[in-house]
Amino acid sequence: MSEQPGLEQVLTAAKDLSPEIIRIVHALYEQPEISLHENESAALLAGILESNGFAIKRSLAGMETAFVGKTGTGALKIALIAEMDALPELGHACGHNIIAAASTGAALILKKVLPPEAATILIYATPAEELGIGKIELIKAGCFDGVDFAMMVHPSSRRQVIKQFLGLEKIRFTFQGRPAHAAAYPEDGINALDAVIQTFNSINALRQQTRQDVRIHGIITDGGVAPNIIPARASCYFYVRADDLGELQRISKKVSACAEGAALATGCSLEIESDPRIIAPLKIIPAFYRIYSEKLALLGLAEADARPDRNKGSSDIGNLSQVVPTIHPHVPIGDGINIHTNGFAAATVSLKGELAAVEGATALALTAIELAYSPSARAEIVKIFHELEEK
Repeated sequence: MSEQPGLEQVLTAAKDLSPEIIRIVHALYEQPEISLHENESAALLAGILESNGFAIKRSLAGMETAFVGKTGTGALKIALIAEMDALPELGHACGHNIIAAASTGAALILKKVLPPEAATILIYATPAEELGIGKIELIKAGCFDGVDFAMMVHPSSRRQVIKQFLGLEKIRFTFQGRPAHAAAYPEDGINALDAVIQTFNSINALRQQTRQDVRIHGIITDGGVAPNIIPARASCYFYVRADDLGELQRISKKVSACAEGAALATGCSLEIESDPRIIAPLKIIPAFYRIYSEKLALLGLAEADARPDRNKGSSDIGNLSQVVPTIHPHVPIGDGINIHTNGFAAATVSLKGELAAVEGATALALTAIELAYSPSARAEIVKIFHELEEK
């Protein structure tokens, strides 16, 4: 294999490409598109990649905005993940504009400095992360078959290399009762809203007997039409989260039992709808993250002293990590800001946000180069991945 690209080559490429990386950050911010409607975002990214010599395959897994860009001829296949959907009303308050820019930037850097025979670089535009379905659908369709390693970065209030994610199951409960005039003939009614309220009360009691990692939160999606009509139909929607799939399954059954008990107590019928696309926890491979940490040190960037098990959310990147060794480090865009807020969205296009996108692109590119030129590092990562698989 040809000589490994040096740090200065990567830094020069990153500097040359930084205006393009920053342009992506702002372009997606200015035109945020919600899940499965990322048409302009996907067109922008695909156009940039095509103009730089990437072959593009569109409409993956039946999703019009999903695509993969490809360059290189090496047997080793490294995937960069570009999320791009925005939140309703809040725009890029989860920072997917930075994610897309960093992954695209890393792909462009690698196109410039990595010899084609060293690796095949794949960049996946993955829709609908906010719905938790994009990567799951791509996995089901076999789009990641043959990929050896996957990488992305996520913006955050701090530079944190390892952060855990919770598994997530989504459950809807719909109760059917019988309407009646709430004042004149209450004895003739069966109150579906009472069943919803009892479900919440039972789940609130259940929380006292759950592990510290378990999270259960829900909303009422239908509570009736008027106060003087006993609600004949009412429904609620819950997210259930846990550190591992076994506990997630156990708690989800208990949550469903709470709804079943409420239906029995009120005399309602009950329909339970569980989304089969369960979001998996993120599989952590320390040896893989260590490479990324070493590249940060090489760049003179210090990691935050933060526990990886705090402030955990969920993402379909967890599902990808179950089938391909994957890393998901965080890049800093501003102190004391939390995701899914207007302040976070604004921070993505601040100077710190721009620097974070370039940092992510650079660190991901350096990590990919290390993978390409270090068979021992690849072997260690794969060994740990399979050991975790067996547990």
